[in-house]
Amino acid sequence: MKVTADNSIHGGIHPIVSLESHQENLAALVSKALLVLPNTGSSKPDFISVTRGPGMRSSLTTGLDTAKGLAVAWQIPLVGVNHMQAHALTPRLVSALAARSPNAAPAFPFLSLLVSGGHTLLVHSRELTDHEILATATDIAIGDCIDKIARLVLRPGVLKEGGDIMYGRLLERFAFPNGSADFNYTAPTTRAEEIARKSTRWGWALVPPLAETRSGSKSKAMEFSFSGLGSAVKRICEGKDMMQDEERIELASESMRLAFEHLASRVGWALRNLKEKGSAVGTLVVSGGVASNAFLRTVLGSFLTARGFPDVKLAFPPVELCTDNAAMVAWTGMEMYENGWESDLRCRALRKWSIDPRAEDGGILGADCWKAQDI
Repeated sequence: MKVTADNSIHGGIHPIVSLESHQENLAALVSKALLVLPNTGSSKPDFISVTRGPGMRSSLTTGLDTAKGLAVAWQIPLVGVNHMQAHALTPRLVSALAARSPNAAPAFPFLSLLVSGGHTLLVHSRELTDHEILATATDIAIGDCIDKIARLVLRPGVLKEGGDIMYGRLLERFAFPNGSADFNYTAPTTRAEEIARKSTRWGWALVPPLAETRSGSKSKAMEFSFSGLGSAVKRICEGKDMMQDEERIELASESMRLAFEHLASRVGWALRNLKEKGSAVGTLVVSGGVASNAFLRTVLGSFLTARGFPDVKLAFPPVELCTDNAAMVAWTGMEMYENGWESDLRCRALRKWSIDPRAEDGGILGADCWKAQDI
């Protein structure tokens, strides 16, 4: 069961609205969940998993305090989970549910592309708690960019009909009403072809992110930048009050193509760099809300094949597990618990929490209040 706060009048997540939704619905959801606990011969679970961060502390604290209450009532351990780590491990949950092998897949190490409204991370997932960040967004996340473009390109009636703030999903549906049949995508085979401006019959041409910088130093930087793309779309829309749907569709599809190729180019560089260092990986995990975009899946697969990585396996979770969800948090808690970790009841919600042990905060295990189990 899923309950989502109605943030539509705010055009995005509103902290107070989200907090109130958590407070109103969480206890009722837990009550319903207790009625369907599996019959394992025990009246309580082995431990409690809960998202500890990163994110809005107000909403996180509601969930964390609820979990603490359950842990105390049942006298069982608590495991505070990093939800970005949970996104990276979601395909392992999927493989376990499918019972394809006794071991979760993909096995470490693998590459992770975590893309959502709040994060854009390219990560070398070496081990359960060691996820080296290879590239991150320097301005806004890709999901935020696509949502902003959707609010610019889509007519108000289309946005209202959507009924929620999943604007990226509305943009994809608008640009490709017939699904993959409308993609018509051919991946660029060279960097020059990738960053070349493509003029349109409407008189505008979007510039790929980081393709043109004053010094040229950013063109091949291992980082992501999406604010410029959103600004370019805004300038186009502001100059055309009477833009017809045909042009809107092309603007939607072209902006998504450039955003997704920007992701793919950095993935290709990371794969090449790891191969040259003797640390080649065979799987790319793509998770987070934006991973549900079918056009992204097509662009990544075609792009990597065109750039010499046809054998890299792409692991996308099912659409329902791409956005934040309790199942991935439960699974990650289980992996942490089985590896000997649990959280002290003093733990608090964390607004920022890296998954990279090389980060200033020490990454997943750098957070306070971890307890090693007596095994």
